[in-house]
Amino acid sequence: FGQPSYCCVCGQHILRGAFCGRCGLRAGERCLGRAERRFPCKETASGAAGPGGSAPHHWVRGNVPLCSCCAVCGQQCGTQPKLCDYRCAWCQYTVHDECMVDCLRTEECTFGEFKDLIIPPYYLSAINQMRKEKKTSFEKVVPYCRKHWMPIIILANTRSGNNMGETLLGEFKMLLNPVQVFDLSKIAPAEALQLCTLLPCNSARVLVCGGDGTVGWVLDAIDEMKIKGQERYIPQVAILPLGTGNDLSNTLGWGAGYAGEVPVEQILRNVMEADGIRLDRWKVQVTNKGYYNLRKPKVFTMNNYFSIGPDALMALNFHAHREKTPSLFSSRIINKAVYFFYGTKDCLVQECKDLNKKVELELDGERIELPNLEGIIVLNIGYWGGGCRLWEGMGDEPYPLARHDDGLLEVVGVHGSFHCAQIQVKLANPVRLGQAHTVRLILKSSKMPMQVDGEPWAQGPCTVTITHKTHAPMLYHSGEQTDDDASSLSE
Repeated sequence: FGQPSYCCVCGQHILRGAFCGRCGLRAGERCLGRAERRFPCKETASGAAGPGGSAPHHWVRGNVPLCSCCAVCGQQCGTQPKLCDYRCAWCQYTVHDECMVDCLRTEECTFGEFKDLIIPPYYLSAINQMRKEKKTSFEKVVPYCRKHWMPIIILANTRSGNNMGETLLGEFKMLLNPVQVFDLSKIAPAEALQLCTLLPCNSARVLVCGGDGTVGWVLDAIDEMKIKGQERYIPQVAILPLGTGNDLSNTLGWGAGYAGEVPVEQILRNVMEADGIRLDRWKVQVTNKGYYNLRKPKVFTMNNYFSIGPDALMALNFHAHREKTPSLFSSRIINKAVYFFYGTKDCLVQECKDLNKKVELELDGERIELPNLEGIIVLNIGYWGGGCRLWEGMGDEPYPLARHDDGLLEVVGVHGSFHCAQIQVKLANPVRLGQAHTVRLILKSSKMPMQVDGEPWAQGPCTVTITHKTHAPMLYHSGEQTDDDASSLSE
């Protein structure tokens, strides 16, 4: 344990032992069996609702959070060097031993600050019973009928970015009902999102803890819900950025990367205050050239951007390197350093030169004359390359801001890896090629690197067609600093 801890059975100080990720109970290794038998954990589905949708407190003695205050007298709890004071595993209230009078032991818990996000244990039991009896009067179950109830579902990818997912899973399980928290390394998003069908229509919110790839995975599962006819249960999606680039997260105001600097409680408050918006999603169809090609075209869904050229080459090299030695890529700093290495290498080699001679570009059916370029980037969102506002550039020319909900794509060109680096530090502008509802790109000869939302591959002669697919319901947080200067400074 990283802080002074005491065994809940014998009360002795312990350095090593067992910790419950749901209720926070701690026990020494020798007392673990007795702790299992003596102390029930907080239940995910049981019991009946009290008045106003309350439930009994679940008091856990000792090891209260640092700097917590007593709900009765207001003084600091957990200051004595022994097993002392109580904490409720649902509402997180803390109470001194001497303030824990009989009325508090029998008092009903209202689930505290996050009552509008928690799925109470009695709710799931009641809904399950109604389904068995083939009743549909879910509205009678509290808090189904409560006006501001917005139950949250946590989907965490423990393999993203700095490997913080495991810690976050435990912290969210402590604050919420554990049944609301899912580890995406053990369960697919499509399966986890079926919990939404037990909740009021269009009320659920989902917090995706991971990179842009994880967010795309969850949005694909939401599209599956539409196909299944579950459109009225579709949740709104917020993001806790754990990946390397996190451009979609940055665009929607959730920041360029999370490293534990914001408490989990504040993250939940931000989700509660966030506003609903729409995000354009695009269909990218890649059809190989040749009369004898019988393979089906490759189809991708794009949220962020498509590119051909040096940044796709860097992603391809990075991806190949990570496949060989995945254990080295557990840090966001190391990931960015590897990208920097491959970008520097391409400045010298220039593998993608003369792209304008190999490619034809059409915007809404109109052929565009290309200058001398090495890369083309098609943008749906404002941020690109880990925190750079590509379309607006340095701001020396009056270009309108790129939007993620206007049904338009922004298309730009770059002269090479060095030009990409200059753009990112605001020393150059991209070559703006135009905006369009439909983008068509024809690769006439040779093999070129391509990527869709960070998923790269090497592609031979083909036709790439990008058309609008659907909208995704997202949550926008206006309170987060999203300026690329601030994000690069924090990195």
